[in-house]
Amino acid sequence: MLIKLAAAGALLIGAVLVAVTPAAAATACDVTYTANQWSTGFTADVRVTNNGAPVNGWSVTWTFPGNQQVTNGWNAQLTQTGSAVTAAAPSYNPTLATGASASFGFQATYSGTNPAPTAFALNGVRCNGDAPPTSTPPTSTPPTSTPPSTPPTSNPPPAGCGSGARCDGFEGTQANWAVTYPDCSGTGRAAFDTAVAHSGSTSLRVDGTAGYCNHVFMRNTALLPAGASALFVRYWVRHTTALPAAHTTAVALRDANDGNRDLRFGGQNGALQWNRASDDATLPEQSPAGVALSAPLPTGAWNCVEFKIGQGDGTMQTWLNGTSVPGLLEDGVPTHDIDSQWLNRTWRPALTDLRLGWESYGEGADTLWYDDVAVGTTRVGC
Repeated sequence: MLIKLAAAGALLIGAVLVAVTPAAAATACDVTYTANQWSTGFTADVRVTNNGAPVNGWSVTWTFPGNQQVTNGWNAQLTQTGSAVTAAAPSYNPTLATGASASFGFQATYSGTNPAPTAFALNGVRCNGDAPPTSTPPTSTPPTSTPPSTPPTSNPPPAGCGSGARCDGFEGTQANWAVTYPDCSGTGRAAFDTAVAHSGSTSLRVDGTAGYCNHVFMRNTALLPAGASALFVRYWVRHTTALPAAHTTAVALRDANDGNRDLRFGGQNGALQWNRASDDATLPEQSPAGVALSAPLPTGAWNCVEFKIGQGDGTMQTWLNGTSVPGLLEDGVPTHDIDSQWLNRTWRPALTDLRLGWESYGEGADTLWYDDVAVGTTRVGC
């Protein structure tokens, strides 16, 4: 097992690598734990590799050696009792074939020191010395691995369309969607794809390339209800390459109350962020502590993204795979490292369209698939 701990102060200035020598026999599983911390909190990425028989329904457990408390997580269902933590497989990724890996992450608080946990277990079997179990593998067949550039059609949770929501899974007529190239037409491409889908048979594929001129989006003006005090948007997305350090946009909404400038959702510094084009304000702030309060967008799997935009009060909330992301929450109350830029002025949006695509302002090429878009005046859910 290899445990990586990025130890840092508010500027994340140091790194410590701790190696634990495995037993002579093959271990049942290997875990990599990487933490990025600040004075009172941290985020951690955990990657578990199954070296034993295939499992259907995995869980990773560990015990914190300090007073750490998990506040939220992604790509797993995390629960904590005392210092003991369990990360259970999400319903859309329950299997681990022999040699396969799964990654998840979480945000937590601590005081004093933040030592890394050292004893992990996969389905109750220790990952730092026990040989893989020799029991008969389950009858279910694990999914076939496919390179990220050509992801297979998966079987995630049902897409769902909430009561009163307007939904579009790109099946049947696609007349409400039109390709648009903001500012200039480069090498970016957007088209409907029948080879990959979250549900049904069709998705929207975007081949986004680096460089400012390569903007490409699919635009829809029919999904957003007019005059709603709050809009709730849900979509599923699968992308190939981790978010870069440079600013990128994946979703854009034109704001009639802000000179028809865009409200943009994408990433910066490797994590999800909101950006207001009129003044370039970001949510969260682009400080190490602010970025740590956001989350990366996992690659190689379908992810459910939801967001709420309060058109009457300017509030915002974003969920990734059902979990609210603290760095993407604007509740109108000033919060250090999150919204000092955003609250520099009064902002009451009036959104008139929804665009899905890719826009890079530096490095950052990606291939993305979008599917099962829903827009309502209450939360739709995944």
